[in-house]
Amino acid sequence: MSITQTGRHFLDLGDAGANAVAAMINDAIDRKAARADWPKGRADADAPLAGRVLAMVFEKNSTRTRVSFDIAMRQLGGTALILDSESSQLGRGESIADTARVLSRMADAIMLRTDDHAKIEEMARHATVPVINGLTDRSHPCQIVADLLTVIEHGKALPGLELAWFGDGNNVLHSILEAAALLKFNVRVATPSGYEPDTEFVEMARAGGATVTLTQDAQAAAVGADVVVTDTWVSMGQEHVHNKLAAMAPYQVNPALMAHAKPDALFLHCLPAHVGEEVSEDVFEGMQSVVFDEAENRIHGQKSVLLWSFGLLGE
Repeated sequence: MSITQTGRHFLDLGDAGANAVAAMINDAIDRKAARADWPKGRADADAPLAGRVLAMVFEKNSTRTRVSFDIAMRQLGGTALILDSESSQLGRGESIADTARVLSRMADAIMLRTDDHAKIEEMARHATVPVINGLTDRSHPCQIVADLLTVIEHGKALPGLELAWFGDGNNVLHSILEAAALLKFNVRVATPSGYEPDTEFVEMARAGGATVTLTQDAQAAAVGADVVVTDTWVSMGQEHVHNKLAAMAPYQVNPALMAHAKPDALFLHCLPAHVGEEVSEDVFEGMQSVVFDEAENRIHGQKSVLLWSFGLLGE
């Protein structure tokens, strides 16, 4: 765990550990229930981050991350401000190190959404306030806190859960594998050859006691799954799109694939979705889909991540 002068960095789930991630989910459930039917901009009764400011730095476009962190800070009693590369000096060559030092003097925490994971590691090295990973090419830990919250809300227990992933072995899958190591659930990964997840995360999950199955057989991965997950096949800035789409086509989540999962299986997607590519419209809009619960839960998960980073939640 990396500790700053004023809190803790959250670059990956492992920075918090199993007990803290469980505490985040429990806190999110409690805070969400406590404010049922409240206006979304109203602060929680305890307003634990009153007077605190989160600087949000975007080098990649965002809807859910941007809105959920902003609303999360408002509900915790704090405020947020937004910088992107086009309207800040980052776009003119100012270093990550200098940006981290300046923002540490002006804000109480930094959230960075970027490409290369090395950038957020550099930000954390030079910041004296908590740095939170809003997404990198390596991982997306805040998304997975929201995903696990959604799974639990819908009646699934994590230990022993069978989660099936279809498509690209990307940053979201990496964080799912890290979560599997921490919270003891199993992951079946169905990807075309050449698109498997990073071996580091597979080994991490297995070392933590999770069963990780890598296969090119989508049907086999779906059999008996409690949760079915996919993501966009082509991320922002990727090249060779046509070749990738052709390779991914057999891994579309559609009714035929869902029929092999458990009858009460949930369908998750972190959004944005390309309906008709990685998921068919009837699954995306179907009764098993909880994608919009999942999207809303980014707010509640983010709140708990922020509280942990400020040292107000967990050990």
